[in-house]
Amino acid sequence: MKPQKPDNSADLFRSQLSQMLNMSHPLVRLSDKMNWEKLEAQIDVIYSTGAGQPPLPTRLLVGLHYLKYAFNESDESVVARWVENPYWQYFCGYEYLQYELPLHPTSLTRWRDRVGDRLESLLSNIIELALNTKAMSVRELDHVNVDTTVQEKAVAFPTDARLYHRMREVLVKAAEARGVKLRQSYRKVGKKALIMQGRYATARQLKRARKKTSKLKTYLGRVTRDIERKVTDKDNALVELLAQSNRYWPSRKTARTNSTVFMSPRLNASLRAKCIRSMSLATKRHL
Repeated sequence: MKPQKPDNSADLFRSQLSQMLNMSHPLVRLSDKMNWEKLEAQIDVIYSTGAGQPPLPTRLLVGLHYLKYAFNESDESVVARWVENPYWQYFCGYEYLQYELPLHPTSLTRWRDRVGDRLESLLSNIIELALNTKAMSVRELDHVNVDTTVQEKAVAFPTDARLYHRMREVLVKAAEARGVKLRQSYRKVGKKALIMQGRYATARQLKRARKKTSKLKTYLGRVTRDIERKVTDKDNALVELLAQSNRYWPSRKTARTNSTVFMSPRLNASLRAKCIRSMSLATKRHL
């Protein structure tokens, strides 16, 4: 069912918002100049014409999203402030003062998921309105500032034990995809060694933790050499994986690996050393 308009049925005992508000307020002027019919036509195509519960008014949902981003509000706060602010109610198409919440805040999330990319029509209509009212020139659109949200990437700290374990898993999957039968995959013993290494390190039993790390390193070396012996015609992807494994697993017993030397161009992180005071900017390699 298509959305309905806001309920603005005539009431003789109530005054309209247009008679109480300042009609020169920016939100009132913006509301009168926006092409709401065009916005509703672009968004209402997601609804079917069959029977069902009538959805919420499109102008209400679009208006709440505009107010949310314009005043930097959350879904909960924009709905709560909507009841307290008559200008917001007039902007959303209501002619009489409302005393109850128009919807539950979770309805905004579900509506965004349903609308998808069609919500960008709100931005295009705002830009078109700004150009028509000469509030913005075409020249100002040559340079656009995009505000993005920065968040941490779900990458575990690159310890040597975990790198050995993940590299071995990647090599085993690559060998199975190419039909190579390995002598041993070390799935169970490798997983157990990684778990025990973490437990020993947490308990500060460093000697035992180093032994488990050495086992993981041995498992990686055995799988690497087994693939190099059995695969004669190696493709580029396998050659790159083997070269990467040889960097994780040095051929000399006295060589030491450092998890911060494996560079990843898309991931920047600040790695801690043993002391909190000594911080170094580096990049982590993840598999």
